[in-house]
Amino acid sequence: MSPLPNALYLAEHSRLLDQIAIQQHGIAGYVLMCRAGTAAYQRLRLIWPQAVKLVVICGPGNNGGDGFVIAEQAHRQGLDVRLMVIGDEHRIRGDAGLAYKDFKKTGLSAQPFDQQALQSSHVIVDALFGTGLDREVSGPAKAVIESINTSGNPVLAVDLPSGLHADRGVVLGTCIRAAATISFIARKQGCFTAQGPALCGAMYFDDLAVPAEVYRDVRPSAWLNAWRQPLYKVNRRPAHGHKGMFGHVLVIGGNKGMAGAAVMAAMASARVGAGLVSVATHGEHANILNSHYPQLMIHAVENAQSLLPLLARATVVALGPGLGRDAWAQQLFRQVIAHRRVKVVDADGLHGLSVQNHKRDDWVLTPHPGEAGRLLGCDSHAVESDRFSACRTITEKFGGICLLKGVGSLIYGAQAGMTINTSGNPGMATAGMGDCLTGIVAGLLAQGLKPYDAACFGAGLHGAAADVVAAQDGECGMTAWDLIPVLQRLINGKNTL
Repeated sequence: MSPLPNALYLAEHSRLLDQIAIQQHGIAGYVLMCRAGTAAYQRLRLIWPQAVKLVVICGPGNNGGDGFVIAEQAHRQGLDVRLMVIGDEHRIRGDAGLAYKDFKKTGLSAQPFDQQALQSSHVIVDALFGTGLDREVSGPAKAVIESINTSGNPVLAVDLPSGLHADRGVVLGTCIRAAATISFIARKQGCFTAQGPALCGAMYFDDLAVPAEVYRDVRPSAWLNAWRQPLYKVNRRPAHGHKGMFGHVLVIGGNKGMAGAAVMAAMASARVGAGLVSVATHGEHANILNSHYPQLMIHAVENAQSLLPLLARATVVALGPGLGRDAWAQQLFRQVIAHRRVKVVDADGLHGLSVQNHKRDDWVLTPHPGEAGRLLGCDSHAVESDRFSACRTITEKFGGICLLKGVGSLIYGAQAGMTINTSGNPGMATAGMGDCLTGIVAGLLAQGLKPYDAACFGAGLHGAAADVVAAQDGECGMTAWDLIPVLQRLINGKNTL
């Protein structure tokens, strides 16, 4: 089995890579199909070594061809195999047709769909649809997928779960819920964001032994976040280091009743190594915050004018945690947006941006899907239907870097391209997580990371901290504050997963 690459591709580019391997490197399509089926069968035996009853569900295309190879190999290894073809068998042509003929040489033949056989099987192989699916699943195929999902048995998806859009990671009407997915030659970007991760299960990969030159002229559409790589840039400090060398973060927010959001962001900045952290907040709670958080510099700010000296001393501004939308918040927003400081903008700062359109190259915007929808003039459902397009459009409209939060958070910069973050878990679905992320990114910017690097590193670090907490105490009941002490360990290369 091949090492897992970070490069991700669109479906059309995946097919192009297949063509290059076949046409330019002389690897027959049927050879690639046999390699794919063999790799899938071997993975199945590794995951479920005790399985002896196998149902293989195939479509008439090349994805079904992989399934025919799996069924043939399983039969020759002594497993009880039932092959079911969904669709017209007369449409099975080309390489898939060759694989089907080889399967029938075993003396077996395709059987009609049998729901009872699904329920009595040990493992189901999904080789129904491949990467070419771009319409909603309907008719008999829809009923088959729903029967597979209700069978109660684990599913190995070939290339990607049938019904999942390979590019966008959304469900096309209905979709297989796989326990594991094995993809070939190219990993598909839709498997790693939106609904993809939940439906793919454990993900595996095999490059089918194609030459490295196959990939030379096909540019990946996205990359998985290799967030640990820049650790050395922030945790190796010179012996003569002092606080002024590691930046000054100014968190602006904490309106009445929302002081916690600003404190969360500020403490996250401090824990990832910012040299100085200040909080500009509503005067109502400045005194009590000063007494509880002596490591932070808490400033009561009554109006935009009183913000100016704080802005002058800051390296990076984090705008939005608990800012609110009243007159106090609006005047602070206008003052900060006009000031030439590197910024992280989140929460109510993004609301202000959706009302007053501004564009600049040096900020990081960190919307969740609802905030992204407001920035784009649509709803969160439209954003989630194509997260990649939404993330790119926000950057095109507002400049800088967009970090679109959610399952498989996306980070996009016009020059750097698209990165998908895969750390994190469902326990993060709780208040304050976004404030923590804002502070992390701001703290990394203050220490000299470029906006795109800070966004990628910050997203990875944030999710990894949540993974450490979940591993120790479980996901349910996790709070954003639980992540704060873990950040220090992670950024120093300790307690990593």
